[in-house]
Amino acid sequence: MPLPLLWIGGAALGALAVADAREARKTLQRRRASGLTELKHTDKATVLHPSSWQSGGKKTAPQPGALMCCYVYGVIEHTGIYLGDGLIAELHGSGLIRAVSAQRFLHGRTGSHIFVAADANHECLAHEMAAERAAACLYQYRNYDLLENNCHRFVWGCISAQDCEINGFSDLNRLVAKFYGKAIYWDEASLDYQPD
Repeated sequence: MPLPLLWIGGAALGALAVADAREARKTLQRRRASGLTELKHTDKATVLHPSSWQSGGKKTAPQPGALMCCYVYGVIEHTGIYLGDGLIAELHGSGLIRAVSAQRFLHGRTGSHIFVAADANHECLAHEMAAERAAACLYQYRNYDLLENNCHRFVWGCISAQDCEINGFSDLNRLVAKFYGKAIYWDEASLDYQPD
């Protein structure tokens, strides 16, 4: 088979996969809106993943202590804790823990949307002590490491007051779902920023 036909076939299969994923997401959003959301999801920590290509229309307002995230290069999520007044505490790659605006949280990352962890009813999952712990860490430095001492470890420490190695976003989601006793739905955050 000539190479161009392989490319066309691969592109068609990719388009079908995206269409299937969009339809599955729409179905889940409809079920969520009608209250049929917690069906058989007890084995899954994250029911609705962050999505830059299909938000579902409804945004969720973050509360102090809410877990926030955005995309980095389309695959790796960057996380922080919402402090209130439009500020998000984050562990920057330099090791500095800082409070930033929504625009700054997205700056230098490929994502154009900020998401907040929410329950099936679009209520953000927030723990007031998480905001207090995050605020107490501002302007401190950590020995940042992408795998062992990353933003996920920082936010988990703020939420739970436990310090443990968290290797990825899915690990953080499992811990947070267990902490709140609820499956996680990632909704676009209603913050004062303009996504692309």
